[in-house]
Amino acid sequence: MTDASEQRGALDGLFVLDLSRILAGPTATQLLGDMGATVIKVENPKTGGDDTRGWGPNYAKDNDGQPTDLSAYFMSANRNKQSIAVDLSSPEGQDTIRKLAARADVVIENYKPGGLEKYGLDHATLLAAHPGLVYCSISGFGQTGPNRDQPGYDLMAQGYGGIMSLTGAPEGAPMKVGVGIADVMCGMYATIGILAALRHRDATGEGQHIDLSLVDAQMAWLINEGCNYLTSGNIPERRGNAHPNIVPYDAFECSDGHLLVAVGNDSQFARFCDVIGAPELAADTRYVTNLGRIENRETLIPQLAARIRTMPKADLLAKLHSAKVPGGPIHDVAEALGSDQAQARGTVVEVPRGDVAEGHVRLLANPLKFSRTPVQYRRPPPRFGQDTDAVLDTLRDENSG
Repeated sequence: MTDASEQRGALDGLFVLDLSRILAGPTATQLLGDMGATVIKVENPKTGGDDTRGWGPNYAKDNDGQPTDLSAYFMSANRNKQSIAVDLSSPEGQDTIRKLAARADVVIENYKPGGLEKYGLDHATLLAAHPGLVYCSISGFGQTGPNRDQPGYDLMAQGYGGIMSLTGAPEGAPMKVGVGIADVMCGMYATIGILAALRHRDATGEGQHIDLSLVDAQMAWLINEGCNYLTSGNIPERRGNAHPNIVPYDAFECSDGHLLVAVGNDSQFARFCDVIGAPELAADTRYVTNLGRIENRETLIPQLAARIRTMPKADLLAKLHSAKVPGGPIHDVAEALGSDQAQARGTVVEVPRGDVAEGHVRLLANPLKFSRTPVQYRRPPPRFGQDTDAVLDTLRDENSG
């Protein structure tokens, strides 16, 4: 068997020029880097680099105990990259980017639409010079449409795209998801689009431009609720932890905390009722089918909740598992990342970095488990501009050759 350290990544040899910042673009380029691509992250020397370097309060500390520019937020999306400080507004900086683009398979950027045209670094210019290039543009609203010039942040995308109207308590205010999920999912779509465009390029020699927006991506993953509306014309509403299409599928209060119940079919419901000592509910014609339970959730849920409220959490979970009824705990982040399942799956990785106090940084692992081309953590998240000289030296070597 080949040692993992000797195996090539699935994207080994791919060169990615990353002009993006914050979360959506960096998520995509980190994924590409995890799979073996060489990623050169370009950061603005006028601003101190990627905005998220300053998004504390949590930072890796140096060997003297002082905060570095490696914020936890920045580190979440920037491993397996080299950082170079380049001023795109200067002729010298633009020349550097053009030289790197000539070597690149992929360019990814998240400037406002048209923002790179004045530098001659837009997709039309670079694709004309390099027809095999895959150029991905991420913006708030896309390259077209009445809102194309509006700035895009995750919060605005969640609001504009509808997900906030579905998140939160039924009588509460609209609520964003607890992490930047619109950004992250946009980065996922970008990765998929880039890989598809590369397959087309490898088959035909033809590159292309990918136009992706936070709002487009967010609307795309409205999934069942989006299709619920398109099918019925009824505007979906907030249900807290409940589900619009499955009952019971919710968080319930036990005698000593909360747990989750996710009954996915009618036979599971019958077993669930036995577990909580309410077989009569499974026999009630109003609740026998999922459709009936949806139509009568207002009478069913209070009865289930009253039974569950008297039961200890651990005891109920054990009984649910024994009866093969889906149920589970509600972990905080420490419990989730410290769980036996997370440890068994390698959910947290320690990546060596000699200039921080602990000698490594702890990161969330890539969840992909490849049998032949495993994900590798070759580089920790970079300090601002740390690789500038090394990367620019390669350009000078090419010119001298």
